[in-house]
Amino acid sequence: MRESLVIGVDAGATTTRCALSDLDGNILARAESGGANRNSSGASPAEALTAALRNLLDESPHDAGRVGLGVVGIAGGAAVRAATQAAAEDAWRAAGPGGRVVAVTDLEVGFAAGSPSPDGLLLLAGTGAVGAAFAGGRLTHRCDGYGWLLGDEGSAVWLGRAGLRAVLRALDGRGPATALTEALSARLEVPAGDPQALLRAAFDRTPAALGALAPAVSALAAAGDAVALGLAEEAAAHLLHTLSTVAGHARSSSPPAVVLAGSVLLSEGPVADRVVAAVRERYRIVPMAASYGPAGAVWLAITQVKGDFPDAVVHARLTR
Repeated sequence: MRESLVIGVDAGATTTRCALSDLDGNILARAESGGANRNSSGASPAEALTAALRNLLDESPHDAGRVGLGVVGIAGGAAVRAATQAAAEDAWRAAGPGGRVVAVTDLEVGFAAGSPSPDGLLLLAGTGAVGAAFAGGRLTHRCDGYGWLLGDEGSAVWLGRAGLRAVLRALDGRGPATALTEALSARLEVPAGDPQALLRAAFDRTPAALGALAPAVSALAAAGDAVALGLAEEAAAHLLHTLSTVAGHARSSSPPAVVLAGSVLLSEGPVADRVVAAVRERYRIVPMAASYGPAGAVWLAITQVKGDFPDAVVHARLTR
């Protein structure tokens, strides 16, 4: 079959990653570009997707005309589905692969990257944070994912903003002293103890960029800083509340899969530790990790081309 290749794209708020694969799940090329979420990274989705696709095709020795289908998962795509489909189509035409492209949300891609099962739960905490329930391969309920301004509780951006608030409270006397003052000031390259310099540096960055402060918060929490530890515990509590809410919409009280995705949950630290421990205790299962988003998009593309869920061996090959 000439059209024997598929492309999967995971377009996040800070990074857009994509992969080219055959129908047996062998990844043939990988590439990436900048973020594609206009609300948090300020990027043009079509431009970011075009750059990632062009990088991918440049990396591949295979004929781009053999591509039969592309699946693009875009963060924030559910609220503006028609616009994200249009952005994906514009990028597809500009980059020049064959076939057609379908836009889905990053939730479908994230769940598929962690599990071949059509049923289960996803908890994603990266730049943003959201939970989702799936049944029969379809998204049946979602919770949070409302963006940095109105939601994304427990996300990297939430942790970064909460850390900055704690520093400002410490500096003006409303809160206790914390090692976050030195650490976050250093990350933002401003003098410690200067709240105005801290404000200027924070407002000069996009909301998504504040997620880069989350590792510092997590590290200090692990080191025992009381303020940072309190923020990590609060983040974990928010995420577990989100997960339990979507679990109430699952077909079974014991879902066959719980997938964790995003930098906060896939990096070592007190937030991930608490969430993993709680999943083990509540659901009596070991959560799966969605460590490479494009593999989930490729899995969805292969599923569409074949008209059914492929063998789990294909999924294992994609995600190994």
